[in-house]
Amino acid sequence: MTHLHPERFGENARAALGDEVLRGALRKATGLFGRQRGAAVAEMPEWEALRERARAVKAEALASLDVQLERFEERATANGIQVRWARDATEACEQVKAIAERLGRPTIVKSKSMATEEIRLNEHLEQAGHRPVETDLGEWIIQLAGETPSHIIAPAIHKTKRQVGELFAEKLGIPRSEDERELTRAARRALRHSFATAELGITGANFAIAETGSILLIENEGNIRLATSMPRVLVALVGIEKVIPRLCDLQVFLRLLPRSGTGQRLTSYQSLISGPRAGSGDEGPEEMIVILLDNGRSSVLADNSLRESLACIRCGACLNACPVYRQIGGHAYGSVYAGPIGSVITPGLQGLEKTAELPFASSLCGACREVCPVKIDLPALLTRLRADVVEGRAPGQGQRPRRPRRIEKAAFAFWRWLASDPVRWTLSMRVARLAQRAGLDRLLPPARAWRKGRALRPFAPRSFRERWKEDDRRGR
Repeated sequence: MTHLHPERFGENARAALGDEVLRGALRKATGLFGRQRGAAVAEMPEWEALRERARAVKAEALASLDVQLERFEERATANGIQVRWARDATEACEQVKAIAERLGRPTIVKSKSMATEEIRLNEHLEQAGHRPVETDLGEWIIQLAGETPSHIIAPAIHKTKRQVGELFAEKLGIPRSEDERELTRAARRALRHSFATAELGITGANFAIAETGSILLIENEGNIRLATSMPRVLVALVGIEKVIPRLCDLQVFLRLLPRSGTGQRLTSYQSLISGPRAGSGDEGPEEMIVILLDNGRSSVLADNSLRESLACIRCGACLNACPVYRQIGGHAYGSVYAGPIGSVITPGLQGLEKTAELPFASSLCGACREVCPVKIDLPALLTRLRADVVEGRAPGQGQRPRRPRRIEKAAFAFWRWLASDPVRWTLSMRVARLAQRAGLDRLLPPARAWRKGRALRPFAPRSFRERWKEDDRRGR
């Protein structure tokens, strides 16, 4: 599978900007999601009150996360669920691999899960000789293509119907087609056998409810229902931040998440799973295992400001609204979490050593904050991480700090020195005006790079103070 890397964000972004097909697909898809979201939100006069309630619930859950997780484990265990803990990606992958090996060489079906993408579970299983089959249509497409997701809720958002048709023709041996119904039918035919023979199902979870020990999965295709009910063993990999205190809290998130993500009033399927089947006549797995994944989340939780990013409910609305993401797509970020939230989560989970460019992948326009259903202040978090990069600090604990950007620090120190004295500031503006007229602002390396994609507004021929003094002399 091809992976890009966050430390090469600039290089990745330039390549994406040169791909007109990619940019066209992104404009079409994100534009549609944005319009649908706007229409869905307009129907709800209580939208802001719901956002405030959701923010309060997530804040409560994160402030008492240890208590909520222990409560979830207690209730889930009472329901017959085996609850396990994984400190990092390696531990989580090894636990799933051990379950698969206990079953022999089982057919493995997977539902869409960002947590499993985060830890690269498929690769780990494939290296051990297992072949997991993605059953979400978008995830299955990128699995066939050997790629990673480009969007939180629409993994194949970067692909056109023509590209999908060519991929299916190559991998499935069907005639080329751009008819989405025919392509969907071809996928259904190919996946049916996997569902029928599956012995192990793997899912994520949208929410884990501490009060009942249940997990909630929401979807539109119905594949999750098959992946959770037909296999003999079900494994759910759940990030520890997904827990919420009460079952009644779901009514808030079930109204916010679909409208924010795709503009739907409600997703087609909501599966609340509270344990394995109780008897032979019941539906569901004989054995259910929930693996609670940390993988850096505890370090983010310990940071009082970055903790807010763990409130994310993975709706993808900030990606659809972000002018940067809409031009370059998700692969440029080099992480399964792209866009504004990815530019915060990825440095938080992985540290700044390899992700220092991501907090700068934003215009700080605030569009992400406006659409976030749980009101995460993403511009503030991005600004905080930028300061960490410049100062050489690292988010979280136990991570090696970067070397500070000394040139950038020196530049801002010089600017502060100029701006702190009226005489120096006036002289500097006169010099800057002359430099711009002579075209010198295009020659220095930082300015030259900045000007490649921007037009700098010309300085006024005279400053406000100069005009004021001249008019005062004339008695105006």
